[in-house]
Amino acid sequence: MILEVAVLNIRAGKADEFEKAFSEAGILISSAKGYQWHQLQKCIEKPLQYLLLVQWNTLQDHTEGSGNHRSI
Repeated sequence: MILEVAVLNIRAGKADEFEKAFSEAGILISSAKGYQWHQLQKCIEKPLQYLLLVQWNTLQDHTEGSGNHRSI
């Protein structure tokens, strides 16, 4: 199993917009081949930072599915 860890930095004043967009993105992530689970956490010490964890079955599932990211 592969655990993907991504630190996501957002612009000031965009937290609500980001969280709404991510709720839609989470649906896409969860439909990817090899997906097991994901979790998005807001950083307490740095309010403009989020931590995304995604568990994949294999490295191939992670790398082949990771080419379709878009910026928010």
